[in-house]
Amino acid sequence: MRILLDYRPALRARTGVGQYVHEAASALIATAPAGEALTIFSSSWKDRLVPHAVPGAYAIDQRVPVRVLNFLWHRVEWPSVEFMAGADFDVVQTAHPLLAPAKHAARLVTIHDLDFLEHPERTRAEIRRDYPELAARHAARADQIVVVSEHTAREVESKLGISRDRISICSPGAPDWPRRDAEPAEGGCILFLGTLEPRKNVGTLLDAYERLLAMRPDAPPLVLAGGHPPEAASLLERARRAPLAGHVEIAGYVPPDERAALFNRALALVLPSHLEGFGMPAAEAMTIGVPVIVANRGALPEVVGDAGRLVDPADSLALTTALAEVLSTPHMRREMTERGWRQATRYSWAATAARLREAWHTAIAHREARRRG
Repeated sequence: MRILLDYRPALRARTGVGQYVHEAASALIATAPAGEALTIFSSSWKDRLVPHAVPGAYAIDQRVPVRVLNFLWHRVEWPSVEFMAGADFDVVQTAHPLLAPAKHAARLVTIHDLDFLEHPERTRAEIRRDYPELAARHAARADQIVVVSEHTAREVESKLGISRDRISICSPGAPDWPRRDAEPAEGGCILFLGTLEPRKNVGTLLDAYERLLAMRPDAPPLVLAGGHPPEAASLLERARRAPLAGHVEIAGYVPPDERAALFNRALALVLPSHLEGFGMPAAEAMTIGVPVIVANRGALPEVVGDAGRLVDPADSLALTTALAEVLSTPHMRREMTERGWRQATRYSWAATAARLREAWHTAIAHREARRRG
Protein backbone atom coordinates (compact mmCIF):
# COMPACT_ATOMS: atom_id res chain seq x y z
CA MET A 1 0.00 0.00 0.00
CA ARG A 2 1.28 3.47 -0.95
CA ILE A 3 0.25 6.22 1.46
CA LEU A 4 0.78 9.96 1.31
CA LEU A 5 0.41 11.80 4.62
CA ASP A 6 0.18 15.58 4.84
CA TYR A 7 3.12 16.51 7.08
CA ARG A 8 2.86 20.30 6.80
CA PRO A 9 1.62 20.97 10.38
CA ALA A 10 4.83 19.37 11.70
CA LEU A 11 7.14 21.39 9.47
CA ARG A 12 7.85 24.13 12.00
CA ALA A 13 6.97 24.27 15.70
CA ARG A 14 5.17 21.02 16.49
CA THR A 15 2.08 21.93 18.48
CA GLY A 16 -0.91 19.58 18.85
CA VAL A 17 -1.74 18.76 15.23
CA GLY A 18 1.92 18.81 14.18
CA GLN A 19 2.89 16.53 17.04
CA TYR A 20 0.07 14.14 16.13
CA VAL A 21 1.21 13.98 12.50
CA HIS A 22 4.87 13.46 13.39
CA GLU A 23 4.33 10.83 16.08
CA ALA A 24 1.75 8.97 14.01
CA ALA A 25 4.11 8.90 11.01
CA SER A 26 6.96 7.65 13.20
CA ALA A 27 4.76 4.91 14.67
CA LEU A 28 3.55 3.91 11.20
CA ILE A 29 7.14 3.44 10.06
CA ALA A 30 8.05 1.49 13.20
CA THR A 31 5.14 -0.92 12.71
CA ALA A 32 4.96 -1.01 8.90
CA PRO A 33 4.11 -4.40 7.35
CA ALA A 34 5.90 -5.60 4.25
CA GLY A 35 4.80 -3.76 1.13
CA GLU A 36 3.66 -0.57 2.87
CA ALA A 37 5.32 2.66 1.75
CA LEU A 38 4.70 5.92 3.62
CA THR A 39 5.39 9.27 1.98
CA ILE A 40 5.27 12.49 4.00
CA PHE A 41 4.37 15.58 2.00
CA SER A 42 5.35 19.16 2.74
CA SER A 43 5.06 22.42 0.87
CA SER A 44 6.29 25.85 1.90
CA TRP A 45 8.03 28.81 0.32
CA LYS A 46 10.59 29.33 3.10
CA ASP A 47 10.52 26.32 5.45
CA ARG A 48 12.14 23.13 4.27
CA LEU A 49 11.41 19.58 5.31
CA VAL A 50 14.56 18.48 7.12
CA PRO A 51 16.26 15.29 5.86
CA HIS A 52 15.04 12.18 7.67
CA ALA A 53 12.31 14.10 9.51
CA VAL A 54 10.68 10.68 9.84
CA PRO A 55 13.40 8.07 9.24
CA GLY A 56 12.16 5.38 6.89
CA ALA A 57 9.52 7.53 5.21
CA TYR A 58 9.83 8.92 1.71
CA ALA A 59 9.74 12.72 1.74
CA ILE A 60 8.39 15.18 -0.82
CA ASP A 61 9.17 18.84 -0.24
CA GLN A 62 7.70 21.39 -2.65
CA ARG A 63 8.53 25.09 -2.72
CA VAL A 64 4.96 26.37 -2.97
CA PRO A 65 3.63 28.81 -0.35
CA VAL A 66 1.27 27.16 2.12
CA ARG A 67 -1.49 29.73 1.62
CA VAL A 68 -1.28 29.47 -2.17
CA LEU A 69 -1.46 25.69 -2.18
CA ASN A 70 -4.29 25.67 0.36
CA PHE A 71 -6.30 28.13 -1.74
CA LEU A 72 -5.76 26.05 -4.87
CA TRP A 73 -6.57 22.76 -3.15
CA HIS A 74 -9.57 24.04 -1.20
CA ARG A 75 -11.14 26.36 -3.77
CA VAL A 76 -9.94 25.15 -7.19
CA GLU A 77 -9.24 21.51 -6.28
CA TRP A 78 -6.04 21.57 -8.32
CA PRO A 79 -3.25 20.51 -8.74
CA SER A 80 -3.65 16.86 -7.89
CA VAL A 81 -1.51 15.16 -5.30
CA GLU A 82 -0.22 12.85 -8.02
CA PHE A 83 1.00 15.88 -9.98
CA MET A 84 2.58 17.53 -6.93
CA ALA A 85 4.31 14.33 -5.84
CA GLY A 86 5.13 12.88 -9.21
CA ALA A 87 3.80 9.51 -8.06
CA ASP A 88 0.61 7.53 -7.56
CA PHE A 89 -0.85 6.53 -4.19
CA ASP A 90 -3.50 4.21 -2.83
CA VAL A 91 -4.35 6.53 0.08
CA VAL A 92 -4.00 10.28 0.68
CA GLN A 93 -4.70 11.70 4.12
CA THR A 94 -4.73 15.37 5.01
CA ALA A 95 -4.02 16.62 8.52
CA HIS A 96 -7.09 18.89 8.57
CA PRO A 97 -10.82 18.75 7.64
CA LEU A 98 -10.40 19.56 3.93
CA LEU A 99 -9.53 17.15 1.13
CA ALA A 100 -6.46 17.13 -1.05
CA PRO A 101 -7.33 16.63 -4.75
CA ALA A 102 -6.36 13.18 -6.01
CA LYS A 103 -7.14 11.36 -9.24
CA HIS A 104 -7.07 7.79 -8.05
CA ALA A 105 -6.30 7.51 -4.32
CA ALA A 106 -8.78 6.97 -1.54
CA ARG A 107 -8.98 10.25 0.38
CA LEU A 108 -9.20 10.85 4.11
CA VAL A 109 -9.47 14.01 6.16
CA THR A 110 -8.48 14.43 9.81
CA ILE A 111 -10.78 16.34 12.16
CA HIS A 112 -9.43 17.20 15.59
CA ASP A 113 -12.39 19.36 16.65
CA LEU A 114 -15.20 21.46 15.17
CA ASP A 115 -14.68 24.62 17.19
CA PHE A 116 -14.33 26.54 13.94
CA LEU A 117 -18.03 25.95 13.19
CA GLU A 118 -19.47 27.62 16.27
CA HIS A 119 -16.61 29.96 17.13
CA PRO A 120 -14.81 31.04 13.94
CA GLU A 121 -13.63 34.13 15.81
CA ARG A 122 -11.31 31.88 17.82
CA THR A 123 -9.48 30.70 14.69
CA ARG A 124 -6.88 32.05 12.28
CA ALA A 125 -7.94 33.98 9.18
CA GLU A 126 -7.36 31.16 6.68
CA ILE A 127 -9.35 28.72 8.79
CA ARG A 128 -12.19 31.25 9.15
CA ARG A 129 -12.21 31.66 5.37
CA ASP A 130 -12.37 28.00 4.38
CA TYR A 131 -13.29 25.58 7.15
CA PRO A 132 -16.82 26.70 8.17
CA GLU A 133 -17.93 26.93 4.54
CA LEU A 134 -16.25 23.83 3.14
CA ALA A 135 -15.83 21.28 5.93
CA ALA A 136 -19.27 19.64 5.62
CA ARG A 137 -18.97 19.27 1.84
CA HIS A 138 -15.47 17.84 2.03
CA ALA A 139 -16.46 15.43 4.80
CA ALA A 140 -19.36 14.18 2.70
CA ARG A 141 -16.98 13.45 -0.19
CA ALA A 142 -14.18 11.92 1.88
CA ASP A 143 -13.78 8.16 1.70
CA GLN A 144 -13.18 8.09 5.46
CA ILE A 145 -12.84 10.61 8.29
CA VAL A 146 -10.22 10.27 11.01
CA VAL A 147 -11.00 11.84 14.38
CA VAL A 148 -8.98 11.85 17.59
CA SER A 149 -11.65 11.17 20.22
CA GLU A 150 -15.12 9.82 20.83
CA HIS A 151 -16.23 13.40 21.54
CA THR A 152 -15.13 14.57 18.09
CA ALA A 153 -16.71 11.50 16.48
CA ARG A 154 -20.08 12.45 17.99
CA GLU A 155 -19.62 16.05 16.84
CA VAL A 156 -18.83 14.99 13.26
CA GLU A 157 -21.81 12.66 13.23
CA SER A 158 -24.27 15.23 14.56
CA LYS A 159 -22.98 18.50 13.08
CA LEU A 160 -21.70 17.32 9.71
CA GLY A 161 -24.27 14.56 9.18
CA ILE A 162 -21.70 11.81 8.65
CA SER A 163 -22.68 8.19 9.33
CA ARG A 164 -20.66 6.48 12.05
CA ASP A 165 -19.26 3.81 9.73
CA ARG A 166 -17.36 6.55 7.88
CA ILE A 167 -15.66 7.82 11.05
CA SER A 168 -12.51 6.22 12.48
CA ILE A 169 -11.30 7.13 15.98
CA CYS A 170 -7.49 7.24 15.96
CA SER A 171 -6.57 8.82 19.29
CA PRO A 172 -3.04 10.14 19.93
CA GLY A 173 -0.63 8.09 21.95
CA ALA A 174 1.12 8.99 25.17
CA PRO A 175 4.90 9.53 25.14
CA ASP A 176 7.28 6.85 26.38
CA TRP A 177 8.64 9.10 29.12
CA PRO A 178 9.54 7.45 32.43
CA ARG A 179 7.24 8.06 35.36
CA ARG A 180 8.92 10.31 37.89
CA ASP A 181 9.71 8.96 41.36
CA ALA A 182 8.51 12.04 43.23
CA GLU A 183 7.19 15.52 42.58
CA PRO A 184 9.69 18.40 42.80
CA ALA A 185 10.76 19.15 46.36
CA GLU A 186 11.33 22.79 45.45
CA GLY A 187 11.06 24.95 42.37
CA GLY A 188 7.73 23.40 41.39
CA CYS A 189 5.18 25.23 39.27
CA ILE A 190 1.65 25.24 37.97
CA LEU A 191 1.93 24.47 34.26
CA PHE A 192 -0.15 25.47 31.27
CA LEU A 193 0.99 24.06 27.92
CA GLY A 194 -0.58 25.17 24.67
CA THR A 195 -0.65 28.00 22.16
CA LEU A 196 -1.94 31.17 23.81
CA GLU A 197 -4.97 31.43 21.55
CA PRO A 198 -8.55 32.34 22.51
CA ARG A 199 -9.78 28.73 22.58
CA LYS A 200 -7.30 27.89 25.35
CA ASN A 201 -9.05 30.29 27.78
CA VAL A 202 -5.84 31.62 29.32
CA GLY A 203 -7.57 34.80 30.50
CA THR A 204 -9.73 32.78 32.89
CA LEU A 205 -6.62 30.95 34.09
CA LEU A 206 -4.97 34.30 34.90
CA ASP A 207 -8.12 35.39 36.76
CA ALA A 208 -8.02 32.20 38.83
CA TYR A 209 -4.30 32.43 39.50
CA GLU A 210 -4.53 36.09 40.54
CA ARG A 211 -7.18 35.12 43.10
CA LEU A 212 -4.96 32.23 44.26
CA LEU A 213 -2.07 34.64 44.85
CA ALA A 214 -4.32 36.84 46.99
CA MET A 215 -5.10 33.77 49.12
CA ARG A 216 -1.59 32.30 49.02
CA PRO A 217 1.17 34.80 48.22
CA ASP A 218 3.64 31.88 48.30
CA ALA A 219 1.79 29.95 45.60
CA PRO A 220 4.04 28.25 43.03
CA PRO A 221 4.69 30.26 39.86
CA LEU A 222 2.42 29.81 36.88
CA VAL A 223 4.34 28.79 33.75
CA LEU A 224 2.68 29.59 30.42
CA ALA A 225 4.41 27.35 27.89
CA GLY A 226 3.46 27.63 24.25
CA GLY A 227 3.62 29.92 21.27
CA HIS A 228 1.95 33.30 21.53
CA PRO A 229 0.39 34.71 18.35
CA PRO A 230 -0.22 38.46 18.03
CA GLU A 231 -3.68 38.22 19.59
CA ALA A 232 -2.06 37.05 22.84
CA ALA A 233 -0.37 40.43 23.38
CA SER A 234 -2.87 41.58 26.00
CA LEU A 235 -2.44 38.34 27.99
CA LEU A 236 1.33 38.72 27.98
CA GLU A 237 1.06 42.36 29.06
CA ARG A 238 -1.23 41.41 31.93
CA ALA A 239 1.13 38.64 33.05
CA ARG A 240 3.95 41.18 33.29
CA ARG A 241 1.99 43.68 35.41
CA ALA A 242 1.24 43.61 39.12
CA PRO A 243 -0.07 41.60 40.85
CA LEU A 244 1.05 38.83 38.45
CA ALA A 245 4.49 40.28 37.73
CA GLY A 246 7.19 37.99 39.05
CA HIS A 247 4.74 35.12 39.50
CA VAL A 248 3.99 34.22 35.86
CA GLU A 249 6.74 32.83 33.64
CA ILE A 250 6.36 33.13 29.86
CA ALA A 251 8.22 30.10 28.56
CA GLY A 252 7.22 30.40 24.89
CA TYR A 253 7.20 27.41 22.57
CA VAL A 254 8.87 24.36 24.12
CA PRO A 255 10.34 21.82 21.63
CA PRO A 256 9.16 18.22 22.04
CA ASP A 257 12.51 16.99 23.34
CA GLU A 258 12.36 19.54 26.19
CA ARG A 259 8.79 18.92 27.35
CA ALA A 260 9.53 16.01 29.69
CA ALA A 261 11.82 18.25 31.75
CA LEU A 262 9.08 20.89 31.86
CA PHE A 263 6.50 18.39 33.11
CA ASN A 264 8.92 17.07 35.71
CA ARG A 265 8.92 20.54 37.26
CA ALA A 266 5.12 20.73 37.48
CA LEU A 267 3.00 20.21 40.60
CA ALA A 268 -0.12 20.32 38.42
CA LEU A 269 -1.09 20.82 34.79
CA VAL A 270 -4.03 23.14 34.11
CA LEU A 271 -5.98 23.07 30.83
CA PRO A 272 -9.08 25.30 31.11
CA SER A 273 -9.78 25.19 27.35
CA HIS A 274 -13.19 26.02 25.97
CA LEU A 275 -12.76 23.00 23.71
CA GLU A 276 -10.14 20.34 23.05
CA GLY A 277 -10.52 17.62 20.45
CA PHE A 278 -8.21 15.51 22.61
CA GLY A 279 -5.78 17.47 24.79
CA MET A 280 -2.35 15.87 24.33
CA PRO A 281 -0.71 17.79 27.23
CA ALA A 282 -3.08 15.99 29.61
CA ALA A 283 -1.90 12.57 28.41
CA GLU A 284 1.72 13.74 28.60
CA ALA A 285 1.26 15.02 32.14
CA MET A 286 -0.38 11.80 33.33
CA THR A 287 2.45 9.76 31.81
CA ILE A 288 5.04 11.64 33.88
CA GLY A 289 2.87 11.55 37.01
CA VAL A 290 1.57 15.13 37.11
CA PRO A 291 -1.97 15.75 38.46
CA VAL A 292 -4.26 17.38 35.90
CA ILE A 293 -6.95 20.03 36.33
CA VAL A 294 -8.97 20.35 33.13
CA ALA A 295 -12.15 21.83 31.73
CA ASN A 296 -15.28 19.72 31.82
CA ARG A 297 -15.81 20.38 28.11
CA GLY A 298 -14.88 18.72 24.84
CA ALA A 299 -12.78 15.56 24.96
CA LEU A 300 -10.87 16.39 28.15
CA PRO A 301 -13.21 14.44 30.51
CA GLU A 302 -12.87 11.45 28.16
CA VAL A 303 -9.07 11.70 28.05
CA VAL A 304 -8.42 12.08 31.78
CA GLY A 305 -11.18 9.76 33.01
CA ASP A 306 -11.36 9.62 36.80
CA ALA A 307 -7.78 10.91 37.15
CA GLY A 308 -8.45 14.60 36.60
CA ARG A 309 -10.13 17.39 38.49
CA LEU A 310 -12.84 18.82 36.21
CA VAL A 311 -13.94 22.46 36.32
CA ASP A 312 -16.28 24.70 34.37
CA PRO A 313 -13.99 26.75 32.09
CA ALA A 314 -16.24 29.78 32.50
CA ASP A 315 -15.94 29.72 36.32
CA SER A 316 -12.63 31.24 37.42
CA LEU A 317 -13.60 30.88 41.10
CA ALA A 318 -14.08 27.13 40.68
CA LEU A 319 -10.66 26.96 39.02
CA THR A 320 -9.09 28.86 41.93
CA THR A 321 -10.72 26.44 44.37
CA ALA A 322 -9.46 23.42 42.45
CA LEU A 323 -5.93 24.82 42.30
CA ALA A 324 -5.90 25.61 46.01
CA GLU A 325 -7.19 22.17 46.99
CA VAL A 326 -4.81 20.23 44.77
CA LEU A 327 -1.78 22.27 45.82
CA SER A 328 -2.56 22.04 49.53
CA THR A 329 -3.49 18.34 49.65
CA PRO A 330 -0.51 15.99 49.08
CA HIS A 331 -2.57 12.81 49.37
CA MET A 332 -4.98 14.13 46.71
CA ARG A 333 -2.05 14.70 44.37
CA ARG A 334 -0.74 11.20 45.04
CA GLU A 335 -4.13 9.67 44.22
CA MET A 336 -4.47 11.78 41.06
CA THR A 337 -0.95 10.80 40.05
CA GLU A 338 -1.66 7.08 40.41
CA ARG A 339 -4.97 7.24 38.57
CA GLY A 340 -3.45 9.43 35.88
CA TRP A 341 -0.59 7.05 35.21
CA ARG A 342 -3.05 4.17 34.79
CA GLN A 343 -5.21 6.29 32.50
CA ALA A 344 -2.24 7.26 30.33
CA THR A 345 -1.39 3.61 29.66
CA ARG A 346 -4.56 3.44 27.55
CA TYR A 347 -2.91 5.53 24.86
CA SER A 348 -0.05 4.39 22.62
CA TRP A 349 1.22 5.52 19.25
CA ALA A 350 1.41 1.90 18.09
CA ALA A 351 -2.35 1.69 18.64
CA THR A 352 -2.77 4.96 16.72
CA ALA A 353 -0.86 3.48 13.78
CA ALA A 354 -2.95 0.29 13.83
CA ARG A 355 -6.22 2.28 13.80
CA LEU A 356 -4.98 4.49 10.98
CA ARG A 357 -4.28 1.40 8.88
CA GLU A 358 -7.80 0.18 9.56
CA ALA A 359 -9.11 3.58 8.47
CA TRP A 360 -7.11 3.40 5.23
CA HIS A 361 -8.46 -0.05 4.35
CA THR A 362 -12.00 1.13 5.12
CA ALA A 363 -11.47 4.20 2.93
CA ILE A 364 -10.31 2.05 0.02
CA ALA A 365 -13.39 -0.16 0.41
CA HIS A 366 -15.67 2.88 0.52
CA ARG A 367 -14.03 4.32 -2.57
CA GLU A 368 -14.50 1.08 -4.48
CA ALA A 369 -18.14 0.92 -3.38
CA ARG A 370 -18.73 4.45 -4.62
CA ARG A 371 -17.20 3.63 -7.99
CA ARG A 372 -19.41 0.58 -8.37
CA GLY A 373 -22.49 2.44 -7.15
